[in-house]
Amino acid sequence: MEAKTFTSASAAKFIKRLENEKSRLVSLELKNSTYVLAQGEESEPPVYDYRATVERVDELDDTIRRIRHALHVFNAHTVIPDEDITVDEALIQLAQMNGKLRRLERLREVEPKKRLESGMFGVKGMIEYEYANFDIKEAFADYEVLYRRISDLQLRLDLVNQTETFTVELEAGAL
Repeated sequence: MEAKTFTSASAAKFIKRLENEKSRLVSLELKNSTYVLAQGEESEPPVYDYRATVERVDELDDTIRRIRHALHVFNAHTVIPDEDITVDEALIQLAQMNGKLRRLERLREVEPKKRLESGMFGVKGMIEYEYANFDIKEAFADYEVLYRRISDLQLRLDLVNQTETFTVELEAGAL
């Protein structure tokens, strides 16, 4: 076993590299594991080593699993400075806040009073108006506050992801 140290960001990049290698191997396997010859035709089969391919994909999966697990543990236990929440909680909170931000974005664009083109209730020629049932300025202010909060939390999360490290035990040939 060999220890490798990662930041969250470097682990994600390393996992991506391993996933790309695995994808390449599986693609080559699909292309080279069979071949077609016409009757009477002779040709060398494409280069393909079943056992080597299976073993390498298994090694990649094992390494990916170990790093992903270590990353999950890191996210579940690493507290973001000045936030008193873990990376994992911050990721969940950011997703929730972004959903709320999208709702507020729709609400802040509502007009206080808007004339409808034709009768909404089926009466042609009748002029109808749609009214906002809330304070649009309040929605706009809430949007601005939440937008700044998301930006601040994301910057703190980015700093942790770029600077805090964790170590993973990997097979010597896995790197």
